Amino acid sequence: MRVLIADDSPVVRERLADLLRQISGVEVIGQAEDGTRALDLMRQLRPDVAILDLRMPGRSGIDLLGAVRAGREVPRIIVLTNYWTPENRDKCLALGADHFFDKSNDVDKVIGVLKDLVQASRSPKH
Repeated sequence: MRVLIADDSPVVRERLADLLRQISGVEVIGQAEDGTRALDLMRQLRPDVAILDLRMPGRSGIDLLGAVRAGREVPRIIVLTNYWTPENRDKCLALGADHFFDKSNDVDKVIGVLKDLVQASRSPKH
């Protein structure tokens, strides 16, 4: 499971990358500090999963959702933000985010989603 992390905080990116590296079958293939770089890396690296912050310089996570969903190779999108509101959640899910989590309380849920995706990718296909 190839994962891209996009967050304007280097501390958050590194902490999340460290946590993800502990999951068997997960590889952090790139990190972006802003939305423009995130979109470039998504197009170049074609991750299986992109973890996006909502508020970043360049392009917001919401802008990225629209751009990514318009592409042909669409990764799973997990929005991880400090701006958890029902309105932001609804907007992101409507734009195609697969998951929407609160950065302060739900990092364990991101880990759980990735473990489930790795497990599902290892299951025999019928």
